[in-house]
Amino acid sequence: MAIDAESRKKAVNAELKYVTRPTDSQLFRIKEFIKKKLGTEEVALELIQDSSLGGGFILTAGSLIYDWSTAGRTEQFEKLIEEVLTATQYDEKDLLDILKAEVNDFELHAKSNEVGVVEFVGDGIATLKGVDHAVYGEVVVFDDGTRGMVQNIEVDQIGCILFGREQAIREGMRAVRTRKSASIPVGDAFLGRVVNALGDPIDGKGKIKAVSHRPIEFPAPGIVERKPVGVPMETGILAIDSMFPIGRGQRELIIGDRQTGKTSIAIDTIINQKGRGVKCIYVAIGQKASTVAKIVSTLNKTGAMEYTIVMSATASDPAPLQYIAPYSATAIAEQFMYKGDDVLIIYDDLSKHAVAYRSISLLLGRPPGREAYPGDVFYLHSRLLERSSRLSPEFGGGSLTALPIIETQAGDVSDYIPTNVISITDGQIFLEGDLFFEGQRPAVNVGLSVSRVGGAAQSKAMKKAVGSLRIDLAQYREMAVFTQFSSDLDYATKQMLNHGEALMELLKQPLEHPLSLAEQVILLIAANNKKLDNVGKKNIKKFQAGLLSYFEKIHADVTKSLEHRQMLDKDLTEKILAYVDEFVENEWENK
Repeated sequence: MAIDAESRKKAVNAELKYVTRPTDSQLFRIKEFIKKKLGTEEVALELIQDSSLGGGFILTAGSLIYDWSTAGRTEQFEKLIEEVLTATQYDEKDLLDILKAEVNDFELHAKSNEVGVVEFVGDGIATLKGVDHAVYGEVVVFDDGTRGMVQNIEVDQIGCILFGREQAIREGMRAVRTRKSASIPVGDAFLGRVVNALGDPIDGKGKIKAVSHRPIEFPAPGIVERKPVGVPMETGILAIDSMFPIGRGQRELIIGDRQTGKTSIAIDTIINQKGRGVKCIYVAIGQKASTVAKIVSTLNKTGAMEYTIVMSATASDPAPLQYIAPYSATAIAEQFMYKGDDVLIIYDDLSKHAVAYRSISLLLGRPPGREAYPGDVFYLHSRLLERSSRLSPEFGGGSLTALPIIETQAGDVSDYIPTNVISITDGQIFLEGDLFFEGQRPAVNVGLSVSRVGGAAQSKAMKKAVGSLRIDLAQYREMAVFTQFSSDLDYATKQMLNHGEALMELLKQPLEHPLSLAEQVILLIAANNKKLDNVGKKNIKKFQAGLLSYFEKIHADVTKSLEHRQMLDKDLTEKILAYVDEFVENEWENK
């Protein structure tokens, strides 16, 4: 082995393509350059005349290519113009000025590339040999134009994930280093569009004009850059806004079994941001294409698509695209956040994201750990979710609120991936399958759900209106289980059960019908003062609709005051209760 290594060091085959044959002295200097660059003692230089170069020459030595040709420099210039046209928003009258500026600033330079050779390709993975200086996260380009990202660096080879189909890539094909990290185009033009994990449109509405590019992996804001969470991110869902409030810049996990309404909560939250100045991004990871199409249809129908971006990496997409999708979407979101905008991002879901990463890691030959996940699977989600924050005014003042979704198996929140994400986030909304099948939707489990930001993310009106709602519900659930086989109950227990039933019925909410802050406050005041206890379980929803309609038509000043001031004092509370009694007497009892 030592002899082979020494012989390889001494002899290097090189190739020189030219238009005009170099002189002997030029050839001597070229050989000396190769010896110095590669640390070799002998160079076998093959000379090839190629008139298509236009001028200059191309030198290939080992895994390095040096392009001093006219054709290579022309290609540089063409790529520069293409990048300017695709990454700049311009009017036609400004186009000439932009091109003139780029031509004046353009400097021709000798282009040197490090080229590797494909050793293996399959399942969205390619291993390369000969690329000795590649760095983690760097983009490489294959001969057919397919891009890949360096994910594994070993002693004698590198492993890449492919951002495209692998059918055209073959063993022996070349791949060139770009010396650039993976990035994605960003800008306001993405709003209202459906894109893939690379930022390319897939909705058939034409190209998207980006303002710039951002790296898909970016450091999370530091402590100094952050501001405490204190502005509500209202979901419009009574059960959540009242008991588990979410603030702008918070990371609140939505967790539950399959088909328990996790995505519905996320979509209703997006719908509720209409007119609130919040930009939304929905990331579909490993979903069916039909499911994504249905979500886009819902957002279009409700008018929410105007301020929403949908990024789709469906189950039919390669694992690498499912892996980078949430990072790409976060890069788009950060463009808005650092401009001072408030952004809401939904990761649906990170369970499938972890599975995609596990597939990539196993194919790259990384050692498996618990449940075959690699050891850095915690870092996978922590570096993603830590990018969500509320920035201080001097750093832009925007916010990025994350609602990651995790799917559990049989309600097991102690599983590997759920416990990882629970420890990263600022609280969780746990959806219980039994509640869902009983008809309690959203099926929020009051005992296991929590918001670690708490009242800091609630308006003053909501804080006062909530009262003892959560305690009353917990007592009802406990008492309902305890008394389910008992028929002889005392008056106080019957009243508690009756009140709890009314609250549970009130918290049921149909899809795509978010409630405003004023509507939630009015309902909570009425419920906590036991105005709904004698209505009857079957009539609660009719009573709710009638009461809100009555306030909207007759006492709109109350709703406007609540929405504008977001304050609730004793006088306003008494006024609301008086109007509720007025509704019961004039409208409800006459029905």
